[in-house]
Amino acid sequence: MVIWIIGLSGAGKTTIARRVHELWAETAINTVLVDGDEIRDIMRENDRPDSHELTGRRRNAERIFRMCRWLDRQNINVVCSILSIFPDLREENRRELSKYFEVFIDVPMDELVRRDIKDIYAPALRGERTHVVGVDIPFPRPENPDLVIDNSRPGIDIDAVARQILKASGAVG
Repeated sequence: MVIWIIGLSGAGKTTIARRVHELWAETAINTVLVDGDEIRDIMRENDRPDSHELTGRRRNAERIFRMCRWLDRQNINVVCSILSIFPDLREENRRELSKYFEVFIDVPMDELVRRDIKDIYAPALRGERTHVVGVDIPFPRPENPDLVIDNSRPGIDIDAVARQILKASGAVG
């Protein structure tokens, strides 16, 4: 099974994905975490200068999809944390993976700008930075996520959210 956790930068998807992975691995040792930023870092020597432009983001998204499909075919559970800006790849996930559960971490842009954890939104909005998803690269909201988590308010209970995801996905009872 692949639990695909998506949302804009700063939405909390990596934090939530890490906790989902930790809890799931307690009962299913054959569980791995695939994080989009970590995969980009691992593969940086193979990336071209356009890695944050739309074409580079597409290459990385396809790479992550293929990795998750490869793991899934070996009966390894995957928690994947990724921007996931390509709706056709999300549809391919539904067709190609043995069991796919899509979780959208929803945070309004004004809250992401307020948080600006990675200091990307403010410079992008001032025109000092380009290739930022949600600013000059569109983020098509998922049309049919299996679960939507509102992470717009501070103090979200990460354990409760992780348990909700695992229960809703059927990964645990």
